[in-house]
Amino acid sequence: MLNKIKSLILQGHATQNELLKVIKEDAKKFNFNDIMRCSLKIQQEAECIHTSYKKDYIKAETELVIRIREVKDDDQHYTCYIDMEELKAAIDLLEEQEKMKEDMEEVDPAFLRIYSIISLYTTFIKDEPIHQVGTPFPGGFQVKQEKDRYTCPVKKNNEDNPLAVCPFCIAEQDEEV
Repeated sequence: MLNKIKSLILQGHATQNELLKVIKEDAKKFNFNDIMRCSLKIQQEAECIHTSYKKDYIKAETELVIRIREVKDDDQHYTCYIDMEELKAAIDLLEEQEKMKEDMEEVDPAFLRIYSIISLYTTFIKDEPIHQVGTPFPGGFQVKQEKDRYTCPVKKNNEDNPLAVCPFCIAEQDEEV
């Protein structure tokens, strides 16, 4: 998928519809078993999370994975052009993450691909933050929306995290946090 998107970037311009076509093609490769395996992995990873936040974490991350259905079923017609520099930066980051995660045995390639698809879909097609509005984070904080502006309580904390997709998420740092 990332190579096909790089081809779009080389063209110098692409619409949201063109990008959607590429990511939708990859999204259709996922089945119920893939989603269940990713959901199980989320639950396993949550074992080390504090009990008060664990349930919210599992729910939020599972909802993110399940959005793959939304991508598959999206038949809207998008006409806006994509900022190719931003898309290139996102693809570069996702490629780096793929390389890093190759050495990490506990990372399920299906989860990584779903996460990449959802990240690209929400950012460049839906113009929404990667984590949905209301997604909870430790400390009682959450992703918020005020008109057309989205804020995230952890964006700044993840600027240097090489495994985070925060650098290309449209949410801004919540200054109240």
